[in-house]
Amino acid sequence: MNGRMEQRLRIIQVVNVRWFNATAWYGLFLSRLLREAGHEALVLALPGTEAFAKAEAMGLEPAPLNLNSGNPLVLASELRRLRALLREFKPHVVNCHRGEGLLFWGMFKALGHPFALVRTRGDQRPPKGNLPNRLLHARLADALVVTNTRTARQCRDLLGVPDERLHVILGGVDTARFAPDRQAGQAARARLGFAPEDVVIGLLGRFDAVKGQRELLEAFARLLSAAGDDLSGCLRLMLMGFSTSLSEDRVREWIREYGLEGRVTITGRVERPSDYINAMDLGVVASQGSEAIARAALEIMACGVPLVGTDVGVMPDLLPQQALVPPGDARALAGLLERAVKEGSFREALQEAARERMLTLSERSFLEQSMRVYAQALQDRFGPLPPVRYTSLWIP
Repeated sequence: MNGRMEQRLRIIQVVNVRWFNATAWYGLFLSRLLREAGHEALVLALPGTEAFAKAEAMGLEPAPLNLNSGNPLVLASELRRLRALLREFKPHVVNCHRGEGLLFWGMFKALGHPFALVRTRGDQRPPKGNLPNRLLHARLADALVVTNTRTARQCRDLLGVPDERLHVILGGVDTARFAPDRQAGQAARARLGFAPEDVVIGLLGRFDAVKGQRELLEAFARLLSAAGDDLSGCLRLMLMGFSTSLSEDRVREWIREYGLEGRVTITGRVERPSDYINAMDLGVVASQGSEAIARAALEIMACGVPLVGTDVGVMPDLLPQQALVPPGDARALAGLLERAVKEGSFREALQEAARERMLTLSERSFLEQSMRVYAQALQDRFGPLPPVRYTSLWIP
C-alpha cells in the first residue's frame, strides 16, 4: 500500500423505492460495486417490495426499514430501530436515494451521529423549492448527487445548493453483462425469425405510456411509407418489453391500428437482454418524459449499438444533439430513424460518440465518481481523512 493507510468505508444506501425502477437500480448497483471494492455497504429497503426482493437476489442482504409509512406508531418503531442500527453499524456515509425519510436522517445527523449525509436525486420532477426542502438539501445534506444536468440546474435554482456540493453522476453500466457480442446477437435474431438482411430497430423498456411505444409505432409506420420499396421491405421493429401499466394487448392494438402486423416483434421478458440488444441494428429511446436515469440507453450504448432518442431527462448528457428529437413528435422521430437507417456515416458517428461517452460510464467510473463524492463529503464534515482506496485507485 506504499505506506498509505487504507480507509474502508461503512456506507448505508437507503433505497426506499417500492418498484425496481431506475432509482432502485442505481442504488442497488452502486451498493454491489461498493461491496466488490471492499467497503461495507448496508442496503435499507422497504419490506415486501420488488426493490427489496431484487436486493436479496443480488446478494446484498438488505435490511427492512419503512420510513415511508404514514402511521405514527410504525414510524416511531422504525425510528427506534434506526437509532439502534446507527449505534451498531456506525456508518461513515448515509446515502438517501429518495426524499422520503431524508428529514429523519438529517435529524439524526443534527443530533450528533457522526456520518456524512448524501442525497441522490434521480427524479425527473422538479424539486419543491420550499424552505424546509431548501434547508434539507442546501444546508443539512453534505452533498447532493443528481443524475443529469437538467436536474442539476433545477436543484441549483430551486434549492440553492452550492456548486461545490452539487455533483452530476449519470450512473454506470455492467460492462461484463452488456458488451458487443455479434454472435449472441445473430443467434437472438435467428430465434426471433429475422433474416440476415433485415434492419432491426429496437426499443428496450417496460410497456408504459411514458416509454413512447405508441409514438414509436407511428414513427415506424411513417418510416415505412417514406423509405421506398427496396428499404421498407427489410425494416423490422423489435419491442423489448412486457406489460406493466400498459398491457401487451393494448400495444398489439396499436400495431394493428398502424398496419404493422408482421413488422413488429414483441420479445416479452428475456433471460439475457444483452443478446437481444446485440440483435439490434439501431436502438431507440422514444420516451415522452422520465429518463432521469436512462438505464436502457446505457445498456444499448455499452453493446455498441447506435442509438437515437428523444430530448428528455438525461438523454442530452448521453447523445449528441443531432441524435435527438422533441418528445411526442412522431414525424421528427421518423425523419431521424430514416437518416439513421439510410446514412451509414451517421450510424458510424453515433457509434463513435457512444464509444467515447462510455469511457466515463463504466461501472469503474460510476464507483470512482461516487467515492470521490463520499470522500469530499466526509472531508467537509470532519476534516482531512486518510485516502480512500477504490481497488487500485487512491482517492484523496
